[in-house]
Amino acid sequence: MKVKVIDESHELDLESSVNKFLSELEGDVIDIKYQVSVALYRDEQIFCFSAMIIYS
Repeated sequence: MKVKVIDESHELDLESSVNKFLSELEGDVIDIKYQVSVALYRDEQIFCFSAMIIYS
């Protein structure tokens, strides 16, 4: 069993990165965990979109 973590600042970038990884994967996907984090810095919202892909 292996794990791949992908982190992007925009949800469409995460989608693209996950799709690229899955298209090149030669194993089986066991599970995908998705998470969104938000932080405030002064008057700016900072988003972090991440996915953890568990595969064999």
